[in-house]
Amino acid sequence: MKTSIFILVACMAVPAFSQTRKEKQAAREEIVQKAINAGNFQIKVNYMIPAKGPGRALTTDYSLTLRNDSLTSYLPYAGRAYNIPYGGGKALNFEAPVGKYQKKTRKNGDTEITVKLKNEEDSYIYRLTISKDGSAWIYIQPTQRQGISFSGKMETNEGKDR
Repeated sequence: MKTSIFILVACMAVPAFSQTRKEKQAAREEIVQKAINAGNFQIKVNYMIPAKGPGRALTTDYSLTLRNDSLTSYLPYAGRAYNIPYGGGKALNFEAPVGKYQKKTRKNGDTEITVKLKNEEDSYIYRLTISKDGSAWIYIQPTQRQGISFSGKMETNEGKDR
């Protein structure tokens, strides 16, 4: 008898947990979309994929931040440099105003953002693909270095998205 009651209660609890998971997922998607629309978010990078060589997991807190009309890039670089300043330069560690910003939504709901910018060392094209759940892929094409890719997760200013 006790076993039957336990099984009945357990079966009734399962839909409640899945409903909560769906609600959390919908709330996360809404937060991500608001941040993308506002142009105010940060992507914490956890994996680097150089143009040549194996990909690497990153243990340091690297990030890409887009705030209104500026981009802050704090990312490692591994690859070939064609023409750089003496001492190696800044690589992908800088803050610069956004020159050109383009956003489009794919059929599957992912958002593609293309940002073109310049600093005193180089010109860059940053291509970001952000999924509805906040997973992000970044491809960077500098003119004076080989391209490089990263993956990570979006963080926004709201506390619910972690």
